Amino acid sequence: MENGNRAPHVAMVSTPGMGHLIPLAELAKRLVAQHGFSITLITFSSMASKNQKAYFDSLPSSISSMFLPPVELSDLPSDARIETLISVEVERSVPALVTILRELKLKTRLVAFVADLFGADAFDAAIEVGVPHYLFMPSNLQLLSLLLHLPAIAAATTCEIRDLPGPVELPGCVPIPGSEILHPLQERSNPCYKWMVHHGERYREARGILVNTFEAIEPGSARILQQAEPGRPPVYPIGPLIKTGAAEVDVHGCLNWLDEQPPRSVLFVSFGSAGTLNKEQLGELALGLEISGQRFLWVVRSPSDEGETSAAYFDPQSKKDPFGFLPSGFLERTKEMGMVVSSWAPQIRVLSHVSTGGFLSHCGWNSTLESVVNGVPMVAWPLFAEQKQNAVMLVDGIGVALRPGARRADGVVEREEIARVTRELMEGEEGMRVRTKVRELKEAAERGLREEGKSYKALQEVANKWKRGE
Repeated sequence: MENGNRAPHVAMVSTPGMGHLIPLAELAKRLVAQHGFSITLITFSSMASKNQKAYFDSLPSSISSMFLPPVELSDLPSDARIETLISVEVERSVPALVTILRELKLKTRLVAFVADLFGADAFDAAIEVGVPHYLFMPSNLQLLSLLLHLPAIAAATTCEIRDLPGPVELPGCVPIPGSEILHPLQERSNPCYKWMVHHGERYREARGILVNTFEAIEPGSARILQQAEPGRPPVYPIGPLIKTGAAEVDVHGCLNWLDEQPPRSVLFVSFGSAGTLNKEQLGELALGLEISGQRFLWVVRSPSDEGETSAAYFDPQSKKDPFGFLPSGFLERTKEMGMVVSSWAPQIRVLSHVSTGGFLSHCGWNSTLESVVNGVPMVAWPLFAEQKQNAVMLVDGIGVALRPGARRADGVVEREEIARVTRELMEGEEGMRVRTKVRELKEAAERGLREEGKSYKALQEVANKWKRGE
C-alpha cells in the first residue's frame, strides 16, 4: 500500500517522567480514536522501568512504542538537577532519533513530529528529516507563558528571580511572587537555568504548541496566547488529558474502605509519583491529619534522607518501609478513622469516588486536572518543578484550592496549621466556596471535550493541519 493511502502517522517523544508520558499518551489515544491517526511513542532508556513498560503494553495496538538507546551522562556533575539531566539526554539522543524518524518516514505516512516540555532540541531531528515539528506542553498556559517570556526576563535582569522587587507579571496570568516561580529558575548560576532559557527560545521554532489545559481554567492566559503574535507559534488548549483506560487494581483495599465512608467525607493525601517530604515534615503531616479529626486516605512514602523534594523523580518506589517513619502509635490511633497505604493508591478511582471530599495535593498538573475533572477541591502543598506557581494559580487565580499559611523559618508546616486547613477544606465556609468553583470547572471541562467544545475543536484543527502536511 502506498504511503498516501495509509493512516497519517505521528511520532511523539516523551521526556522522562510519568507526568510527561501519560498526557502525551492520552493525546495519542485521542488522535487515534477521533481523527484516524497511528502513532509511534518514543521515550528514553532512563524510563525503561517495569512499571513504565507495563504502561506501554497497555496502550492500543495503533500506538507503538520504543526506547531510544542510552546515552552517556556520567560526565555531568553529581549534583546536576533533573532538568539538566533530561535536557542533556535529549540533546545527545538526536542522532538516534534521526535514524528512527527516517525509518518511520519510509514505512509510514509520517506527517508530524511532537516533542514535549524538555524536548525542544529534538526538533533538530525532525528538521533534518523534513517533518513538521510541534511542541506538546503537559502543563499549563501559565508555564508556557513564563517560558516564552523567559529569554527576555533573563536578558533584562541580573538578580535571582526570587530577589526581584515585585512579582513576575505575565499577560493574562495571576502575578507570581519570585519565590514561587518555576523551581529550576531559582538559581541563575545553575546550568538548568540556562537550559530553561534555551528551551523557551526554541519553543518559538515550533509549527504549533498543544497544551494540556482548557480555557475555563486559565481564561486570561487563553485569551492572550490564542491571539496571533509575530514570532510565536499558534497555541492550542486541547485538554484536559488525564489517564484513561488503565485498570487500576485496588491492591491495598482503598476503595473497599471508601465504600464504607459517608459522601464527601474523606481527604485524599498524595504527593504524586515523584515527590517526597523530609522526615520532620512527614511526622508533622501525620500528626496534623490525626488532630484534624477528619477521615483521610494517605499515600505514604518514605522520606528523602537529604530532604530533596524531587528525590523520587526517576524511581517512584519507596526506598524503605514508610510506616517506620510515622510517629509512634499513629497507625494504631488512626486505624478506625483513616487508612494509610505504603506506596500507591488508584488515584483516579479514589478521586472519582463519592466519599472523597478533598485532595491534599502537590499541585502537579496531572493531579490538578484529575481533581478538577472529578470536582474535588484541593489543599495546595507544592514541592518542586512548576508546582508552586500552579498553587498560586489554583488558590489566588481560580479559587479551587486552599493553602497552608504559617511555616517555620526552615519551611516546615506544623501540625496545628495542617489540622486547621484540613478542617477548613472539609467543613468550613472557604471549603464550600472552593467546592462550588471546582464543580463549575468540572462542567466546563466536560463541555470543552464534546464535539462542539473548544478543546475538541482545537485538536481537530491541528489534526486537519497534519493531514494536509502542515
